[in-house]
Amino acid sequence: MFEKRGSPKEYSGFFANHKMAIATTTLIGTVVGAGILGIPYVIAQAGFLYGLILMLVLGGAYIFINLFVGEIILRTRKQHQLPGYVGKYLGPWGKKLMAFSVLVGSYGALTAYLIGEGATLHSIFNFGSPLLFTLLFFLFTFIIVYRGVKATGRAELILISLLVFVVLLIGFFSFNKINLSYLTHLNVAKFLVPYGVIVFAYLGLPSIPEMQEQLGKEKKKLKKAIILGSIIPIILYIVFSFIIIGVVGLENFELLEPNERIATIALGIYSYPLLGVFANILAFLAMFTSFLTIGTALKEVYQFDYNIPKGWALALTFSLPLAIVLMNLTSFITVLGITGAVAGGIDGILIILTYWKAKKMGERKPEYSLGTHYFLGAILMLMFVSGIVYLFF
Repeated sequence: MFEKRGSPKEYSGFFANHKMAIATTTLIGTVVGAGILGIPYVIAQAGFLYGLILMLVLGGAYIFINLFVGEIILRTRKQHQLPGYVGKYLGPWGKKLMAFSVLVGSYGALTAYLIGEGATLHSIFNFGSPLLFTLLFFLFTFIIVYRGVKATGRAELILISLLVFVVLLIGFFSFNKINLSYLTHLNVAKFLVPYGVIVFAYLGLPSIPEMQEQLGKEKKKLKKAIILGSIIPIILYIVFSFIIIGVVGLENFELLEPNERIATIALGIYSYPLLGVFANILAFLAMFTSFLTIGTALKEVYQFDYNIPKGWALALTFSLPLAIVLMNLTSFITVLGITGAVAGGIDGILIILTYWKAKKMGERKPEYSLGTHYFLGAILMLMFVSGIVYLFF
């Protein structure tokens, strides 16, 4: 029903008149996922003020990376997912490396969502086990992804509105519990610890091809949708980290088990029980929207870039993350950091190189055009390479 690629997505009623809102929230919903729940703990290790600077710097970098992807798409006639665009302009080696990066990033994200949703829903309902809720969440979202992009776009618009509302509730209820001394901690030795998780928290590239499909004939609005969809997560991360670190603090984080260091679970333990419920609803919504969009995008990579039948594409998309969770092979924070440093670094480098090539080899006049940004691109590539090297050495 939703498999044809490249044709404008048709919406009715309210959604027909708010395509830019749907496109914007699709990006936000992809970006604001499991990463937001890992940021407070890793920033608490290095210090909130340093973390604030890092969130702003990396957030600004990803505004440009996202805009680069948007222009690449608009300069290309045929519809692809990211490996297809990179392969077109960089050749087979680029497509293969991008495909590897997309797989690492997507599978890492889906694995993190499954771990996080199981722990979060178990914290909310307080019966059964995290694994039980992981399986229930998996079955429910599998059905939605099976239905396709159109269903996901509508879900993003509704759920992101609720997400913003829950963030405001968290701030209101927790204001008198914030301990400013928790926010003044600084540890230079831990300055590189937050990098991978924060990069992970800004990854939303696979949703940008979806955004231009959702806009249909209104592609001139893609630039604005990308900018809004990139800035709003930065603001959410800063507010959320300030609240969580101010209420919980590093010492209390360290007392918890690895998968209890999910921000909302820690907040529920060390703050008001009602606040914990609100916070875990936030976690559920954030990971739910991201799981939908990433799952759809990865399924489309298999379907449209590699011509794999839909049934096999669905199996390839969801079997590996489920197997990793069932075998308990990793923890929540660990998978965020590794995925962010590796997939985010490779993605960033390839997108910059592709952008420069698309400037010269593009097939159509784009609805917006940025500068070549050679200096900025070189600085960003150096940063991404350094992040990968740090992870391994």
